[in-house]
Amino acid sequence: MKGIKMFVIFVGFVFILSACSPKQPPKAVETSSGNNLEVIASNLQIPWSIDKSGNTFYLSERVGNVVKIENGRVERQSVNLEKPLSTASEAGLLGFVLAPDFQESNKAFAYYTYTDSKGQFNRIVRLRLENDSWVEEEVLLDHIPSGPVHHGGRLKIGPDGKLYATAGDALQSSIAQDVNALGGKILRLNLDGSIPSDNPVPNSYVYSFGHRNPQGLAWAPDGTLYASEHGNSANDEINRIEPGKNYGWPVIEGKEEKEGMVSPLFTSGSNKTWAPSGMVYTDGKLYVAALRGEAVLEFDLNAGTTKEVISGLGRIRDVFIEGDNLYFVTNNTDGRGKPGENDDKLYRMALSELKP
Repeated sequence: MKGIKMFVIFVGFVFILSACSPKQPPKAVETSSGNNLEVIASNLQIPWSIDKSGNTFYLSERVGNVVKIENGRVERQSVNLEKPLSTASEAGLLGFVLAPDFQESNKAFAYYTYTDSKGQFNRIVRLRLENDSWVEEEVLLDHIPSGPVHHGGRLKIGPDGKLYATAGDALQSSIAQDVNALGGKILRLNLDGSIPSDNPVPNSYVYSFGHRNPQGLAWAPDGTLYASEHGNSANDEINRIEPGKNYGWPVIEGKEEKEGMVSPLFTSGSNKTWAPSGMVYTDGKLYVAALRGEAVLEFDLNAGTTKEVISGLGRIRDVFIEGDNLYFVTNNTDGRGKPGENDDKLYRMALSELKP
């Protein structure tokens, strides 16, 4: 019995250490591409989304946590969901975005994959922060199709104050062309979960369709929406999104064209894969996290050019810009990468340090 008690005490001690690590000052590193950057946090567990309130970061982890990073201290907060998280490939707690009034309401929005007796689905919920734990408060949209892969999952609040979500085709490509299905779409909701009256498809959450597995959203200051999308093996896309438009999948992809369908602004082509995920806009450029591409990519919207600006750190899942700094998270622990020491990490880099 004494041995058992000592083991329980040891496990509890380890859990406390993992839940709230001591303050860790940023560590300067240099990538293989010559960039100078800082490690803000390490030992993350498949981080998926980055958001920030004041000086505090909040990162979702696919395994079902939210990581709070404040003044160098890393705290792993539990998320109490009504449905059990799915363990399917690419699934789990995905998109996460703080409510506009988060500092007063302690609320946020999340997108997660779950499994119950009726099958596997994705849902969008509102969470509330209570005593350093998150609680699922209300379901805003449920039964978004899910499958072995292609869950989509990105959540963003647009400049119009609406909640946007990317939904994958759940490996059922035909539903991307069905405006009555939620899969293979970009969705638009009011923050209370109702359908906006000015959505392009009447009485529908569908904002655009014909998508395979979109995972990134970003807006220019003029309100133009851009999205990143995984192609089929290759032919990854960066699209300018307009309400009600058809982006072609599975009828066309990459550089292909067809009347009534929109071709991308940028494509990786048929011989290269980016696997683009989170994205952000600044100064006429899109910065996009690339998983298979293992880079942060820069898309110059005016020049029409594409280049790697950060590489050598493995799979990149999300990016975030505030002021003069670019932040990004690696995803080497997602089962498809090669984890290095203390992976995964949140990095910071001055925009001026990006590879010319």
